[in-house]
Amino acid sequence: MRVCGKNVFNELNYKIVRKVLISDTFKDKEIINKIKENKLKYIVTDSKIMDRMMAHNQGIIIEIDDFSYGTIDDIKDDNLILLLDHLEDPHNFGAIIRTCEAKGIKSIIIPKDRGVTVNETVMKTSSGALNHVNIIMVTNLVNAINKLKDKGYFIYAADMDGKNYHDVDYADKVVLIIGNEGNGISKIIKNNSDEIISIPMKGVVNSLNASVAAAILIYGIGD
Repeated sequence: MRVCGKNVFNELNYKIVRKVLISDTFKDKEIINKIKENKLKYIVTDSKIMDRMMAHNQGIIIEIDDFSYGTIDDIKDDNLILLLDHLEDPHNFGAIIRTCEAKGIKSIIIPKDRGVTVNETVMKTSSGALNHVNIIMVTNLVNAINKLKDKGYFIYAADMDGKNYHDVDYADKVVLIIGNEGNGISKIIKNNSDEIISIPMKGVVNSLNASVAAAILIYGIGD
């Protein structure tokens, strides 16, 4: 996988870095020193070639190992877990990861198919938070939900027709489900949830961006 940008480089675990490409016009001495101090392989490359490889690269492109996903078994004593029901936008995913890290949420569950995965956009948008949150990929969301129920978790799915999230008495161990940007929570996930919750809407627009909705509920439930 290729990622780019100064902030991304500074937040990376250097153990997963295979190679660094730096522009022949790159002047950031601090980053150059970090590359040398950590004995990372680097190649000085024509800036025009780099621009063709990745836009807005800020003079640095990093080749890293493919992202390593966790499993349900990695979840230990988390009080709040986020599950994403086929989210599609990597910018939303990255923003959600940042919110989770800020709140101290350790685990996010995503499906293997028909949804966003960790890519360069997610890494860049998450601004380093990805290094501190366990992204768990599962082949079947319903099976994952049932396993979490067996671990004592109560499942809350966010949907427009649910109960006002302010009025819910939450369990000690919570799984919060955020749905797809266009279709929301799928029927099968709703049917396997314990309670449907919603954010009250008073304006003309009747829906929120997925990452905004996730942030409101994460802090609302967590507090």
